[in-house]
Amino acid sequence: MRILAIDMGTGTQDILLFDSSGPVENSCKMVMPSATQIAAGRIRRATASRTPLLLTGVTQGGGPCGWAMEDHLRAGGIAFATPEAAQTFDDDLDQVAAMGIQVVSDDEATALAGVERVVLQDLDLPAIRAALAAFDVSPRFDGIALACLDHGASPPGYSDRLFRFEHLKRVVGARNDLTAFAMLPDEIPAYLTRARAMVATARAQDAGAPIVFLDTGPAAALGALQDPHVAAAASQLVLNLGNMHALAFHLRGSRIISLFEHHTGEISAEQITDFTERLIAGTLAHEDVFNTKGHGVFYADGAGQGGARGEAPLIAVTGPQRGKIRDSRLGPYFATPHGDMMISGCFGLLTAYAAKHPAARDEIERALAW
Repeated sequence: MRILAIDMGTGTQDILLFDSSGPVENSCKMVMPSATQIAAGRIRRATASRTPLLLTGVTQGGGPCGWAMEDHLRAGGIAFATPEAAQTFDDDLDQVAAMGIQVVSDDEATALAGVERVVLQDLDLPAIRAALAAFDVSPRFDGIALACLDHGASPPGYSDRLFRFEHLKRVVGARNDLTAFAMLPDEIPAYLTRARAMVATARAQDAGAPIVFLDTGPAAALGALQDPHVAAAASQLVLNLGNMHALAFHLRGSRIISLFEHHTGEISAEQITDFTERLIAGTLAHEDVFNTKGHGVFYADGAGQGGARGEAPLIAVTGPQRGKIRDSRLGPYFATPHGDMMISGCFGLLTAYAAKHPAARDEIERALAW
């Protein structure tokens, strides 16, 4: 069984072509620039050459490409975008227009001349297939597992940080397990516009392969749990320090005791340490995180605030910004599932695929067994 797992982040896209016929360590892996980094580079080249921009495609992750667009407009550059592509910058197209981007129809976009055309999309299967083919690897796969972080299309005037966090709470409230974040295409809520666009792109580029979607935070946590040392602990605090987001899950296995989410660039190493300690103790307040430009705090299963619950958990850290707390008093263990930290999310995606496709579960779990 071959499953293509793609964990789309802000700095990198981590790609695993899982093959159950041999050791998982032998499966093909790539850590490449993220879609938003690629788009940002193309936008900046247009700015440097003073060429008008035309953005087409679908809603994708923002961050770097949004910052590049702001620089383009500040430099006096001209920018057009089709409606779906424009929602990369804001779900409210009036706000996109207020930025200085001219929203045009697909027909108007086709007719434009003398512009640099940049296609926005979180997924580029033809590029991945081409990279595999360059090394004489068959681009065939039996399933696709995708991850990205989606803030969701919040109502006008409503905090997208809070809207995102309410989604996390809603999922955990319905079923308290990390795998509850795994979704088949038709299960993805309409407000998760980025996730739905990513899945739609996969369907358009590979009609037929079964697809599973998973949020990047739970993907990293499920991957970290495949490290034997992490799995053996009675409870775990899995802290994923991504290039954009920091997400901590206090766990008993895959069951969630509590969690907090923040922006990695907005908090210091000392704040990460302090928030983690107080989450474990049950004394970290939602306002402590939200009022420092983070998303929030949630205590599941009626844990509430005000006291530690049981034994001290193993603190397992993953993510490309993990070095930020290397020497902290947390004494972190740097999880390396199957020997590869950067592919943690992809390993978590395999768990998600197995959860949503029971016919594949035994083969996946057998291949991942340590």
